Amino acid sequence: MKKILVPVDGSPVSQKAAEKAIELSKRYDSKLVFIYVVDTRGIYTYDVGGIISVPFNYPKITEELIQVKTEFLDAFISAIGIDSEHVEKVVLHGEPSDKIIDFANREKIDLIVMGRRGFSKIKRFFVGSVTQRVISDAPCPVLIVNDEDDE
Repeated sequence: MKKILVPVDGSPVSQKAAEKAIELSKRYDSKLVFIYVVDTRGIYTYDVGGIISVPFNYPKITEELIQVKTEFLDAFISAIGIDSEHVEKVVLHGEPSDKIIDFANREKIDLIVMGRRGFSKIKRFFVGSVTQRVISDAPCPVLIVNDEDDE
């Protein structure tokens, strides 16, 4: 196992997933790739008739969000105290599950380790789940770390 992808979002369960990924990377001498996907879909809206309305400063907003999340990812990795020699950091923007799956395909990821928040089954059905979509379409095994509150 050469590369482990760890999608993070700042939640406590994503930190638990990162800790599990670190444990696995030490056991198998794997490279860790931490990824944060800025969900930019909420920046634009659908107007009457299904026309997409994009703010005139969309590129600037996206750039600022990426910068903020890059700083977050740096702080996240620093806080978990992992040796940076075996770590790569990536910040992308778009639909999170699509970007995670595309990245895993492109970079030949061997394992994805990610958290799943404690949404009820009903809420996951209506809201959807990035984790569920990644499990369904990932090109490699996916290890899920559950939130303690999940039932």
